Amino acid sequence: MTDSKTLKLTAACAFGLEAIVRRELQTLGYESKIEQPGRVSFDGDITAICHANLWLRTADRILIEIAKFDAADFDALFETTKAIDWSEWIPVDGCFPVSAKSRHSALTSVPAIQRSVKRAVVESLQHSHGRLELPESAATYKIEAAILNDIATLTVDTTGASLHKRGYRKLAGPAPLKETLAAAMIQLSFWKPGRPLIDPFCGSGTLPIEAAMIGLNMAPGINREFSCTSWGDQFRSTMTTLQQQARAEQLETLDEKLIGTDIDAQVLSLARYHAKQAGVDALIHWQQKSFGELLSKKQYGCIITNPPYGERLQNKNEIHDLYRSIPQILQRLPTWSHFILTSFPRFEATIQKTADRRRKLYNGRIECTYYQFHGPAPPKQPSANRSETEETATPATTSAAVFGAPLEKTTEQAELFAARLTKRAKHLRRWPTKFGITCYRLYEKDIPEIPLVVDRYENFLHITEYQRPHTRDLGQHGAWLDAMANTASKTLEIPRKNVFVKQRYTKETQTTFSAAGSHSTEAIVNESELKFKINLSDYVDTGLFLDHRITRSMVRDDASGKRMLNLFAYTGSFSVYAADGGAVATTTVDLSSGYLQWARDNMAQNGFTQPCHQYVAADCMKFLNRLKPSQQFDLVVVNPPTFSNSRKTENVWDIQKDYAALLNQLLKHLATGGIIYFSTNFKRFKFDPALINASRTIEISKQTVPEDFRNRRIHRCWKIW
Repeated sequence: MTDSKTLKLTAACAFGLEAIVRRELQTLGYESKIEQPGRVSFDGDITAICHANLWLRTADRILIEIAKFDAADFDALFETTKAIDWSEWIPVDGCFPVSAKSRHSALTSVPAIQRSVKRAVVESLQHSHGRLELPESAATYKIEAAILNDIATLTVDTTGASLHKRGYRKLAGPAPLKETLAAAMIQLSFWKPGRPLIDPFCGSGTLPIEAAMIGLNMAPGINREFSCTSWGDQFRSTMTTLQQQARAEQLETLDEKLIGTDIDAQVLSLARYHAKQAGVDALIHWQQKSFGELLSKKQYGCIITNPPYGERLQNKNEIHDLYRSIPQILQRLPTWSHFILTSFPRFEATIQKTADRRRKLYNGRIECTYYQFHGPAPPKQPSANRSETEETATPATTSAAVFGAPLEKTTEQAELFAARLTKRAKHLRRWPTKFGITCYRLYEKDIPEIPLVVDRYENFLHITEYQRPHTRDLGQHGAWLDAMANTASKTLEIPRKNVFVKQRYTKETQTTFSAAGSHSTEAIVNESELKFKINLSDYVDTGLFLDHRITRSMVRDDASGKRMLNLFAYTGSFSVYAADGGAVATTTVDLSSGYLQWARDNMAQNGFTQPCHQYVAADCMKFLNRLKPSQQFDLVVVNPPTFSNSRKTENVWDIQKDYAALLNQLLKHLATGGIIYFSTNFKRFKFDPALINASRTIEISKQTVPEDFRNRRIHRCWKIW
């Protein structure tokens, strides 16, 4: 084959990438057309073969079309293949494996097609080379026989390992994104060198690395080998020349560093390693952080990412919560554009936003959609030939932010919220010094259109939103929540990083969202000269129920010399109060070993580490049923959940159905003169004393709900003996 001979070539690619491959070929100077899904054809010589292999970012391989003919039966396939002069391509010692595929054709057996083509090529080469033996010990010339609608196309692969194998990704991470697909995502976005780019689910780093290579004008195949370079001096010298030219045209750096973040430290170490192998490690800043911590002061950047979509993950609820949080997180970047590849079902319905454009792409065998959300255009740069007085930046287009465009009513509500917080803070300002109360409720859905609960834990604010109908979409609602959190921070002079926002929704839509990020934030707070650990970031509740402040004090007053049992103990705050009140022994029972460890920590924080303080991880009803009649308690606290169907037990707990059986079983183990404190937060709870085998039951709810709680039925509480 001569250097100048024109060949019919094919760039094979994944479905959905044909137009991008065609655009790349046009940039390289080759006219092309899309022959069929996954196939883009163009004409070229040896230089074109090397050029395409070296520079195409989104194609999988470059094929030379040897022949195309009717093949409705095996005789036609064999005889036509045999008639081709294969010696023009394959030397006597060349290795020529054959692969095959067939669609909508009479010949359906792929192995039979492979055998027929292989035998035909062997006979052709034996005749042309005048040799019976073909050792296949030298360079590889992989043949593909593709039959579509009874038309056979025979090609020789010039690439070898697929073009997505750039040579830098030597270690595999979980659910990797193909380099070719990553490059396509970059090219389909608004990103260009000089604009910020963040991939908040970067995994092993493919997207930022591909963007860096594009930004540097680095040839994707610069650090790898190709099958065709082993085919002789013509190919080898041509490729060497093109590689030298590519290195000379490569830029040294980018004006704007790229950012890749991921919550997994292990995959980030892979990302750093891959970036170094690709030679772009100095251009990418890697950070270990969750999606919830996504922030940037930069303007007019691009989020380009491939978030997890549950194909390989077990916890579907976590995935759903992640996707519901997307608008709330991305609204923090109002001037940015966002490009998201996912197979998550009903993605647009979940995030309550319609994409400006969408494109079907394949991540391996998984059919995905590439959703494109176009943010406002950046201001135009001043022209070099303008006069000094004219050189002012043209304003950005008037298109609004993709997520969380500000609503006029938000400002009005923020002012109302600030006024109410100011009034409440003034009313409670003396509590810390006069009563020693440093953790209390400041706001409780006081204004109907601002359905928030604000609890102050010393120098922290814990804000919980309760679901109420509104007209905001998820992004706008995220911006609204941020505005309320910022208002509370400013009004109460609490650092914004110490303000935590949660959402408590119905079971169908429940999600927890922390505006401050997801790194665990724990603190030690004081209550009645005792210390308690709280967690402000990881749970809907903090670990210390403020509405039971008075009830805890009652338990402490009754505890001296008593044997105390704390059922459904949660984080053990009642046990701490009982121990502080002089209880001779405490037994803290909860099904969760995590909460029990929290209870141990709270007890230890206050110096109660004696063996008389016991902790039992058990279902509370089973614990009671296993007690011996001689095991008696003088003081019992039981604060059960409304409903529980934990996987740790086969029993389903329903407080309305089960409270009587629980209390009657408890009474069997209540010592003479003993007291049970029973409470519930179930709003529709109906207590029937006739069902309880007790001498007396007294509801004490009016005495136990603290003054700072606007909802006087936040809980109900009884003393039983």
